[in-house]
Amino acid sequence: MEAKVISSAQNPLIKKILLLKEKSRERRKSGLFVVEGQREIELAQKGKYRLQTLIFCPEIMGTISIEAFTTGANPEMVQVSESVYDKIAHRGTTEGIIAIMESKNHGLEHISFSNTSPLVLVAEAPEKPGNIGALLRTADAAAVDAVLIANPKSDLYSPNIIRSSVGCLFTNQIGVGTTDEIISFLQTNQIKIYCAALTASKNYVDCDFKAASALVMGTEATGLTEKWLQNSDQNIIIPMQGEIDSMNVSVSAAILIFEAKRQRGF
Repeated sequence: MEAKVISSAQNPLIKKILLLKEKSRERRKSGLFVVEGQREIELAQKGKYRLQTLIFCPEIMGTISIEAFTTGANPEMVQVSESVYDKIAHRGTTEGIIAIMESKNHGLEHISFSNTSPLVLVAEAPEKPGNIGALLRTADAAAVDAVLIANPKSDLYSPNIIRSSVGCLFTNQIGVGTTDEIISFLQTNQIKIYCAALTASKNYVDCDFKAASALVMGTEATGLTEKWLQNSDQNIIIPMQGEIDSMNVSVSAAILIFEAKRQRGF
């Protein structure tokens, strides 16, 4: 497959890549986003994301084979110089390969479950890319059935989220909606709602997560909104033994998720 060669950072495609990386508005408008690095691109393709354009720098790539990414796909191929690659790369350890990919529709109507007792992670209004990435890594590690994000404050396809999730943005089934929409979705699917909260709560180890369950996490600053607490089947708590009353949201989520997995025999 013949590649177009670009050696100028002023090329329109290079400017487009920079815009896609920097502007969430541009990502939403075009339905495209940028992925850097061999591992992340492989995970995106495994997750059925469509590859539109593959940008590579032979001087940096080493022994990586372009054919591994183009099998079954027909992307535009673009070869760039080292100086151009340095201009568009978010970090220097991305093996000389960058992709423009098509984003997915994360509406709740696209969420489906392959088993009758799904385990779902819900995060309300997560804002920090590092926390979102860590939640997605935890969800992948535990192979939860879906991650639902209520009232998101960050663009899922932000380079910071892709990087902090180590590509787990592409390995999870992700749904996005309002708090009301997600509560309705869970109730319609007969999934019990367990809200991590400080009040009227039961020790998480005393709860039965073997049936269809949603573990709902709020922000570290303000916790969950009242709407979640009103619709909770059971508020749950991880008892603290020190001076503070909470942990990082991704750490708390990991504790709850793996207790649910332990109960389910995994």
